[in-house]
Amino acid sequence: MSFIIGKTYTVESVTSGHPDKVCDQISDAVLDACLAQDPMSRVAVETFGSHGHLVIGGEVTTRAKIDYAKIAAAIYKKIGYDKPLEIKVVVAEQSPDIAMGVDTGGAGDQGIMYGYASDETPEYLPTGVVLTHKLAEGLEALRKSKKVKWLKPDGKTQVTYINGKLKTVLVSCQHDKKVTQEEIKKVITAKLINPIVKKVTGKLPAKDVNILVNPTGSFIPGGFEADAGLTGRKIMVDTYGGLAPHGGGAFSGKDLTKVDRSAAYMARYVAKNLVANGYAKQCLVSVAYAIGKVEPLMVSATDEKGKDLSKILEGKFDFRPKAIIEHLGLRQPIFSQTAAYGHFGKKGLPWEKVVRM
Repeated sequence: MSFIIGKTYTVESVTSGHPDKVCDQISDAVLDACLAQDPMSRVAVETFGSHGHLVIGGEVTTRAKIDYAKIAAAIYKKIGYDKPLEIKVVVAEQSPDIAMGVDTGGAGDQGIMYGYASDETPEYLPTGVVLTHKLAEGLEALRKSKKVKWLKPDGKTQVTYINGKLKTVLVSCQHDKKVTQEEIKKVITAKLINPIVKKVTGKLPAKDVNILVNPTGSFIPGGFEADAGLTGRKIMVDTYGGLAPHGGGAFSGKDLTKVDRSAAYMARYVAKNLVANGYAKQCLVSVAYAIGKVEPLMVSATDEKGKDLSKILEGKFDFRPKAIIEHLGLRQPIFSQTAAYGHFGKKGLPWEKVVRM
């Protein structure tokens, strides 16, 4: 069976001020704070926010001295929210039953992880995935530059391609109540959509592209005022927009003994390098683990025509959990930068490095 992403699809992204992404950023800020003081920290932190309240829970084993509430408040303010939060911390040590297997180099959980790459863009991702993230990032940039003073932190973007052509661009942006919807659409089209689409695709949106801005008519309450947020609830935004398979495990707030995260990064690294070295135009890598076991149960790589590329991996890539951590240097505090606008296609991340095979 071949694996290939078709030419008709829809993908979305969200801004850093989306309630789920606020939670992801807090969880990864806690992880980075632990790793900065103790690279051997074991971290599994979940954050939940809702209507003026924030709960940080999970399991942490570390020598680091962490003020969880202070980290959360700082991230919340940095994103752009100024209303007070009542913060509760409920964090315990990791289960010794899990630690027994991880301490010997085994996987921190069972599961299936996937990595994907395409030669379609310099980011080795489908154009739509790149475009929708750039639109969401652009919303934040416009707000923080003060060029559009009525923009607020929450927002979502979405693009639709039909038969390989961009057909719809959707932007929902939180805004001040004094601005009209006519002004919002005019400014967002001129200052965000047109320049970002041209930058990513090389040309302005065609006349038949359907541009939707705040289709409900207004977007005034946002963040935790409007919706609850939870760590790990944007796993498709974090990865490949639902265009490639996902094993179901979220990333943010987890240290790299958790193969949900580290093996997904390794699978992306291998897929990208198979494409970059000319073995495929599109590549899907999959790997599976049993909790506490060192060797993966399965490692597979497939190109866009269904050709099995697994033999190419032998002797070149090591999917044992400790080997992944060492090869990619994953005990560094580098994970806050992944908590918004995707974990892949960004410069400087170790799993994005291209090597000669």
